[in-house]
Amino acid sequence: MMKRRHFLALSAALSARAGAPPPVVPRLRAAVIGHTGRGNYGHGLEKIFTGRPGIELAAVADPDESGRRQTAAALGLTRSYADYREMLAIEKPRLVSVGMRHSDQHRDVILACLNAGAHVYAEKPITRTPAEADELIAAATAGNLKVAVAHTTRQGNHVRRLRDAIHGEKLIGEVLEMRAYGKQDQRAGGEDLMVLGSHLMDLMRFLAGSDPLFCTARILQNDRLITKADARLVADNVGLVAGDEVFAGYAFPGGLNASFTSTARLRKTIGAWGIEILGSNGTVRINCDLAPHAFVKKSTGWSAAGSTETWVPFDPATVTVPDSGSLDPVADWLEAVSENREPACSLKNGAWAVEMVCAAYAASLSGQRVTFPMVQRDHPLAQ
Repeated sequence: MMKRRHFLALSAALSARAGAPPPVVPRLRAAVIGHTGRGNYGHGLEKIFTGRPGIELAAVADPDESGRRQTAAALGLTRSYADYREMLAIEKPRLVSVGMRHSDQHRDVILACLNAGAHVYAEKPITRTPAEADELIAAATAGNLKVAVAHTTRQGNHVRRLRDAIHGEKLIGEVLEMRAYGKQDQRAGGEDLMVLGSHLMDLMRFLAGSDPLFCTARILQNDRLITKADARLVADNVGLVAGDEVFAGYAFPGGLNASFTSTARLRKTIGAWGIEILGSNGTVRINCDLAPHAFVKKSTGWSAAGSTETWVPFDPATVTVPDSGSLDPVADWLEAVSENREPACSLKNGAWAVEMVCAAYAASLSGQRVTFPMVQRDHPLAQ
């Protein structure tokens, strides 16, 4: 009976969003978990329930008293908790936003939410290791609960339509190579690999339409190969990181090769962080941001006078392949709960991004290719 009410409430929210008058049903309870000073609420994840019909935001949990009070006031809440476990027990939310960016907290918090019977929308990276992700996947599967990860770039209109054009309309011919570049700022190297690289690993799989087969890598610290002794933690604790330069390669089915590079020495040359997809008839580039932009460069060949190839903005309106689904990742998550399907930004997709990052460390430390799925599920840098 509770499950029926749960889905009726979500259906009401979706009907209202489509313009139809919602049926009179109980509203679905939601809650927010963050940690001021330790990842805060990520990129605005405390606000994801605001203005969504059919959802009652009940409470916020944050161990920092000042941050908790300010966030509760901003959300118009009268109930807040220092301990998220107490909140889950008392409020019994069916939807929870887990906002803190420090992923060393994600495994415990998300697992508690899943054990309490709540669907979760979480900041990325989803975990620090494949082993932690395995635990969450097992718990979500056992409870038939839907977890979405804030790898929102894949839901951007330009990105989705570009993928449709690449695969459905052969915009650049046969896809042969992908080149991803991190932000390459003061976080260049290992921190960039996890913090921004997790978005790019997710994009690689999304654009390739398949999972990688194996990884090779060379990660350097002061021009030498890293060792486990180089492992460190960073301000936004996303687990162990190492190196100031990363060069990682990923083999995909069909002869498609992909790479991820992060070195501060390339920052001026590369510019915006993002990914290029090289095809037999042209190249496309996605410059990542909160709203990613896409560009196309058609191949015209070289002559004695040089090359006059130019990048032009990609126009999503030119794609004739039908589009489907929601561009709003939170709405897609809610629809996934209602329809009992996986969200586009799924837990399994988020787990793949973490595994691809850890594979780069494992490959560099061993000097050998690392096949997927990885046998070693703990962090390769752990002593």
